Amino acid sequence: MIALPHLLTGFLATAGLAFIIGLELHAYRRRGEGALLPEAQGFGTTRTVTLISALGFVLWVIAPVVPFCVGFGVLGLALMLEYRKRVKAGDTSLVPTIIGLIAFALGPLLLTVPLAVVAALTVLILVALGEQVKIRRFSDAFPTQEGVTLAKFLVLAGLIYPLLPNKNVPYLPGISWTKIWAAVLVISAISYLGYLAHRYVFPRADTLLTGVLGGLYSSTAATVVLARAAKADPQNAAFAPAAVIIATTMMYARLLVLIALLGHVDAAMALALPFGGLFLASLAAAGVLTWRSRGEQTQAHSPVSANPLDLPVAFLFAALFVFFAAITQLVTTKFGVAGLHVLSFLVGFSDIDPFILSLLAGKFAVSQEAVTAAILIASASNNLLKAGYALAFSRNRMMLPAAGWLCLTAAVSFIVAFA
Repeated sequence: MIALPHLLTGFLATAGLAFIIGLELHAYRRRGEGALLPEAQGFGTTRTVTLISALGFVLWVIAPVVPFCVGFGVLGLALMLEYRKRVKAGDTSLVPTIIGLIAFALGPLLLTVPLAVVAALTVLILVALGEQVKIRRFSDAFPTQEGVTLAKFLVLAGLIYPLLPNKNVPYLPGISWTKIWAAVLVISAISYLGYLAHRYVFPRADTLLTGVLGGLYSSTAATVVLARAAKADPQNAAFAPAAVIIATTMMYARLLVLIALLGHVDAAMALALPFGGLFLASLAAAGVLTWRSRGEQTQAHSPVSANPLDLPVAFLFAALFVFFAAITQLVTTKFGVAGLHVLSFLVGFSDIDPFILSLLAGKFAVSQEAVTAAILIASASNNLLKAGYALAFSRNRMMLPAAGWLCLTAAVSFIVAFA
C-alpha cells in the first residue's frame, strides 16, 4: 500500500503538471487552425486536462489494472468521438487527443517511473506545443534526403551496435568492435548537431557564428570556408581571422567532450589543463581581433560541408579508426614513443579525430603520458595545417594574425608535449 504522504505528493504533482500542460494546450488551440473555427475548439481547456489527469491518478490508486484500463478505454473512445466532431468542423489536429491520453497516464507515470522521465516528457510536450511555428518551419525546410539519411543512421545505430561483439579486433588489444562503433556514433552526432544548427537554425550565420558552429563540425573545414570567403569578398571579411581562431577554439572543447563521453576520464583530466588553457587563450585572442574589427560588416556563410551523417562517412570513420589503431600498434611496437611522436605529427595533417580516439581506446606499448603528448602533437600539427590553409585559400594579409596565432598555439602544444 502506498503511503498517504506519498499519494498526496503524487496527486498534487500530477495536477500541477497537468495544469501547466493544459495552459499550453489551450494557447496552442487558440493560435492554431482551430482558432479560425470557434465551433471546433472542443477538447483542450486547462480544466479538462487537469481533471483527466486527476481521474487517471485516482483510478490507478484504486487498482492499476481493471479500473484504470477501463477508464483509459472509455477516455480513448470519447476522445475519438470528439476528434470526429472536430474533423467535420475542419480541425484535423491529433495533438489534443494525444495530450488527453498522456494526461490520463501522467499520475501512474509519476508513481512508477523516475521523476526525470516525467520531467523530460513534460518538457517535450511544452516545447511541442509552444514552439509550433518554429517546428513547422524547421520541418518544411528539412530536406527529405537528410531525413532518410538520419533514419538510416538511427536504424543502423539501433541494430548494429547491439549486434556487435564486445570482443577485441584481432591483433589490436583493447579495441573492441563496440568501442569503434560507439566512437562513430558520438562523433557523428556532435558533428551533425553543428551541421543542423548552421544550415537550419542559423542559415544566415555571420562570420563569427560560422567559426563556432563550424568548429563543432570540423575546424579544418571551417577554416577553409572562412578563408575562401575572405578571398571572395575582402571588404566584408574583417571578422574572418577571429572566426578562424574561434573554430580552433571549439576544436579543443569538442575533443575534450569526445574524450570524456567515450569514458577516457584519465585522458580528459590530463588534457584539461593544456586544452583548457589554449581554449581560454584562443578565446581571448579572438575577442581582441573582434574588438579591433568592430563596426565592420559581417558575412553570411553556407554550411562548412555536406551532411556529416551520411552513411559512407560513418563507415569511413570506422575504417580510419581501425587503420590508425593498426598503424599505431605497429609503430609503438617497433619504434616506441619516438615513433608515436612522429606518427602523431604526420597524422595532424589529416583527420585527427579517428587517430586520437583509436589511440585512447587501444592498449599500446607506451605510457599514458606518451598518449597525452601524442594528442597534443597531433592537435599542434593540425593547427599548422589550418594556418597554411588560412593563408593559402584567402591570399589576404588580414589572415596573418589568425595564422600567427595558430602557429603560436602549435608551438605551445609542442612545448607542453615534450616538457
